[in-house]
Amino acid sequence: MPPLDRFRRLDVRRLLARGIEPLPAVRKRLASLQDGEGLLLLAPFLPSPLIELLGGEGFASKVERGDASDWLVFIWRAVP
Repeated sequence: MPPLDRFRRLDVRRLLARGIEPLPAVRKRLASLQDGEGLLLLAPFLPSPLIELLGGEGFASKVERGDASDWLVFIWRAVP
């Protein structure tokens, strides 16, 4: 896992509140990551299907409970 200061933040709570599917934004952010960087996703629920999908595409993740009912999902490219 990259150091915490190497994670870019994406808050999908706002997108979901507006009825926007966040997957395109997540994919765009992941595609822009440099070596040694990760994505910190803030979500209002545990995005298990996304974690499984990205796991099958070579990404690793770590999940933490955030404030209230929010979830913090750290995503980075797994090293083979």
